Amino acid sequence: MGTEETHDDHGHHLPAVEDWPRGFGEASWWPFVTAVGGAGIYVAAALYILGRGENAIVGPVVGPAVFVGSVALFLAGIYGWLYHAFVSHFWSRTASEKGESKLRWGMLAFLGSELGTFGALFGYYFYIRAGAWPPQELPHLLGSLVLVNTALLIASSLTLHWAHVGIRQNNRKKFVGGLAVTLLLGLIFIGGQVYEYYEFIVHSDFSLTTGIFGTAFYGLTGLHGLHVSLGAVILGIVFVRALMGQYSAERHVSVSTASMYWHFVDVVWIFLVVVLYAGAEIGA
Repeated sequence: MGTEETHDDHGHHLPAVEDWPRGFGEASWWPFVTAVGGAGIYVAAALYILGRGENAIVGPVVGPAVFVGSVALFLAGIYGWLYHAFVSHFWSRTASEKGESKLRWGMLAFLGSELGTFGALFGYYFYIRAGAWPPQELPHLLGSLVLVNTALLIASSLTLHWAHVGIRQNNRKKFVGGLAVTLLLGLIFIGGQVYEYYEFIVHSDFSLTTGIFGTAFYGLTGLHGLHVSLGAVILGIVFVRALMGQYSAERHVSVSTASMYWHFVDVVWIFLVVVLYAGAEIGA
């Protein structure tokens, strides 16, 4: 179905109700925009480091400015991508098993690329972990806060699975309730991670620039926090659409793909706690 032939937006008056740029049929540049924004975040981190110290190569505000612009571009790409894929023509097309299979395989391909991204940072951590340990004075990492946060994230995966089962059974009350609890738990987790950062930076003098372990710790946990935040946005979109009655036992592909993403984030966090939090304190 080409974009030129499906102009009916069903009352929507938001940007990206049609693919962009127009005239490319089913091709979409939104994933490319998202990828450029994501890559810009890493460039911003490098510019921030290059802008510190007496012999700084770039100005101190270049890195933060690139970061803000990259995040904005990343969010714009995510918005256009998700809106075009799942929302704009929802009521105009019938459920297609072939189309749903493509979306699921697309999510699996995306998660595969995420494994590569996390793998690069874990490789950095394993590299410094193989040397003299600890490389610096470490704060107490494996405290009650991270354990509570872990329990919350695991619980959110269970409630999301419960909600997914609900929509497959056409139990709308179970579906909406499970989504609401999942979204709430995800937001509490994000708040807990922000509070953890505050405690480390303000009270333990442990920040991104505090030695090589600091860069690994904040790089990994920050990247994961960004993914949880993105997952919360996706779940928020699914939740609003659920309230509008846009899902049924026959049409819930975006619920399936959102669940895949959220469970992936959950598994990565458990690995982070075992390897980064607990692993850092072993032998310290």
